[in-house]
Amino acid sequence: MDEVSSLNGGLVRLREVIDQITPSEKKVADYILQHPGELIDLSVAQLAQLCGGSQAAIVRLCKSMGVKGYQELKFKVAGDLFEADTGGYQEIQPKDSIANIIQTVSNNNIQSIRDTVKILDVIMVAKAVQALHKGQRIFFYGLGASNLIAEDAQYKFLRINKTCFSFHDPHLQLTSSVTLTPKDVAVGISNSGETEHVIACLKSAKVLGATTISITKFGQSSLASYADFPLFISSTENEIRSGAMSSRITQCNVIDILYLGVAGMNYDKSRFYLEKSREAIKKFTGKK
Repeated sequence: MDEVSSLNGGLVRLREVIDQITPSEKKVADYILQHPGELIDLSVAQLAQLCGGSQAAIVRLCKSMGVKGYQELKFKVAGDLFEADTGGYQEIQPKDSIANIIQTVSNNNIQSIRDTVKILDVIMVAKAVQALHKGQRIFFYGLGASNLIAEDAQYKFLRINKTCFSFHDPHLQLTSSVTLTPKDVAVGISNSGETEHVIACLKSAKVLGATTISITKFGQSSLASYADFPLFISSTENEIRSGAMSSRITQCNVIDILYLGVAGMNYDKSRFYLEKSREAIKKFTGKK
């Protein structure tokens, strides 16, 4: 996993990797999540003693989180504690009022985006934008809710005259992936990072020399391993909040970031094509 560069997000990363790490690392992670305020003043040895773990486990945990070491972990957790408390994710309760559902769903979606911002690697995003800008063709791959994001991405990039594709049919996705060239870009979208046919598409694209980008939840995954530029989202959610809810919002946010990044690299050209597409739609609707 590539190193991340935000000034906070330590607690988010801990929550994201908690199910992927070893039991000894989990013992450390659980203690930090339960006592984040204590971490700032603790040495590695002190933390190991308090959590009943080992110093080696703390070092491994830092690596699993994608931070350089214990000091950077403390720095990022301190950044989290400095922020105002947003209340975190909330569960929708039985017989909740519509007013409460509106607030809960909206607050959870806002929290998902805030957490994703904390774990997005700015350098990696910049490289992905550059690749998309230079790419001759762009192929977006996803299944289920992630396919909706792929379609949205295709719609956005087409409007600034980027040749791009997304397909509902998994067989068409696989077929297209074997036609890619080093001039093309493949974007694999999967919250889990373990959607088999999306992995197969990105693997094929990489073998053929195309530039590969993944959008997955934070942590190690098969899809991210085939990406030249892995981009991570926060997928922390309560039981009733399926991945199709939280990941859809954060995936769409990342696509918007990439789209505006590419559009901004040639602003005048992008604006020209956006105005042309807007005028074409206006004329069409005007005929009805």
